[in-house]
Amino acid sequence: MIQILVVDNHRRHLRRASKFSERVKAARAMGELQMATHLPKRQASRPNSATTAWLLDSDPSIRWQTMRHLTDAPADEISAERARIATEGAGVQLLALQAGDGRWGGAAWNRGWNSTMHVLMLLRDMGLDPASEQARRALQLVRDRVTWQGCGPRECDGHAFFEGELEPCINGQVAAVGAYFGQNVRGIIDRLLAEQLPDGGWNCEAVNGSTRSSFNTTICVLEALLEYERTAGDDAVREARLRGQEYLLERRLFRRKSTGEAIERDRKGGAEWTRFAFPTWWHYDVLRGLEYLRLAGTAADGRVAEAIDLIASKRDADGRWSLEQRYPGTMPVETDEAEGRPSRWNTLRALRVLDWYST
Repeated sequence: MIQILVVDNHRRHLRRASKFSERVKAARAMGELQMATHLPKRQASRPNSATTAWLLDSDPSIRWQTMRHLTDAPADEISAERARIATEGAGVQLLALQAGDGRWGGAAWNRGWNSTMHVLMLLRDMGLDPASEQARRALQLVRDRVTWQGCGPRECDGHAFFEGELEPCINGQVAAVGAYFGQNVRGIIDRLLAEQLPDGGWNCEAVNGSTRSSFNTTICVLEALLEYERTAGDDAVREARLRGQEYLLERRLFRRKSTGEAIERDRKGGAEWTRFAFPTWWHYDVLRGLEYLRLAGTAADGRVAEAIDLIASKRDADGRWSLEQRYPGTMPVETDEAEGRPSRWNTLRALRVLDWYST
């Protein structure tokens, strides 16, 4: 009874904490009490049966990833479920929104989340099979017809979509979806390699004289380099990616290297890195940083322990994680119930991050 009361007190403290560093401190304290996240604790990362059933009772894009990462389902059943993305649910809804000129939302990119780039990001997150007939047809339209006219700097008006524009944040997202769907994005990759800053990361403000990297820009570029590396196996890309990865790890995914101070919120957009969104778009948060490390096959070390404790602390009594924030803008389809409600996407992402750490 005493332990339960102490844990409940820590939960209340975590909710009341107004600063990032206080949340992390509270999260670590609760994590230690519950023995939830310290290696080797594989059983702590596994969902309960009710959580797994809840994840499976959803869109094909979530079902197949749940089957792949959180169950022992046979590979053929997983593949069959993945194929349904192109014909059922949110995936087919997104594909149906593409116009005859190849664009979504009438633009290569916009600030509203329903543009060509943003929809392709969602389809990649969902796991639409690049080899599917539906994906090949949609991507051919994008490749042949979509340009950056009216969507970026004027000098990029004539660029084909997969040539990108000028900002490394946007180019990182374009290169990530392009590499995933088998398109030629080598020009963007070369540009990104040339734009890496001495501290290992990237920043859209470098053109204005900034010499320090941005977590937001860096995570977008890292995801692109990883996706490209998977298809091309380029040593220069891998070396650049590992330097960028070290930028995050040196800062323990949320701290300033100079002082060790926790970064409470994003300087550019004001988003709190402890509050998890899906989709993330160009925004960094701690869960997104850990998801990248998991996808990269990085060996977990002590530098991510605080971040892992934070993830574990946010699991509710039902074994779920909430959609803690949504970024303002027009969504092409709904991916979760509502902000503040349990989120299948955040629950899936958090569980497989914990599984990666504890394995």
